[in-house]
Amino acid sequence: MTDLFDPIETMGASRETMAMGAVLLRGAALPFESELLAALRDITVHSPFRHMITPRGYTMSVAMTNCGAAGWVTDRTGYRYDRHDPETGNLWPPMPDCFLALAIAAATEAGYPLFQPDACLINRYEPGARLSLHQDKNERDFANPIVSVSLGLPATFQFGGLKRNDPISKFALRHGDVAVWGGPSRLCFHGVPELKHGHHDLLGAMRINLTFRGAL
Repeated sequence: MTDLFDPIETMGASRETMAMGAVLLRGAALPFESELLAALRDITVHSPFRHMITPRGYTMSVAMTNCGAAGWVTDRTGYRYDRHDPETGNLWPPMPDCFLALAIAAATEAGYPLFQPDACLINRYEPGARLSLHQDKNERDFANPIVSVSLGLPATFQFGGLKRNDPISKFALRHGDVAVWGGPSRLCFHGVPELKHGHHDLLGAMRINLTFRGAL
C-alpha cells in the first residue's frame, strides 16, 4: 500500500528545521487524519491505554499502548520492547496500513527513505500529563529515525542535544504535525512539558502521539 503515497504530493507539508537531521513537517498527517483515528480506535479495543510503571516505581502520567511487531513497555524490571502486550498476553495489534504509509512518507520527505518501522508507541496525554526529557535508545539499530505524529490538543516539543543539560529548543506542535529526527540527532534528548487544558474538535481534551520506531 505504501507505494500509493508519494511523500511530497500527498503531504504538501511545510518544513521546519529543528536540528541537523531533524525536521518538523507541518500538517503532514492531515491527509491521513480519518484513517488514523479509525485505526486508533480499533487498536485500543484490543490493547487499551494504560499508565505504565517505571523501573523506579513511578506511574507515568502519559497513558500508553502499542501496535506493530513489538511494543515498548516499562515496569519494575526495566525498559524494553516486547512482542506481546503484558496486560492481555496477546500479540500487539498489527500496524495499520495508514500508520505505515504515513511513517514511511514522512521519513522519506525528511531524508530517510529506507525507514520501515516495526513498532509504534501510542501516547495519550490529558491535561497535566507530561513526558520528561529522555532519549529513545531501547532500539537495536540507531540507524533508523524516529517519526512522531501529533494529533489533538497542541503541545510544546522540547528538543535538545546529546547531553541532558544541552540547550533546548521549543517547538509548538499542532494537530497533524509530524516530527522526524535521525542521523546526528537520533539520540537527542526530547520531551513534552505539562499539557495545557483545551478542547479539540475531534479528540476532545487530549493529545495523541504516534511514535514510529525500527525496534527489532
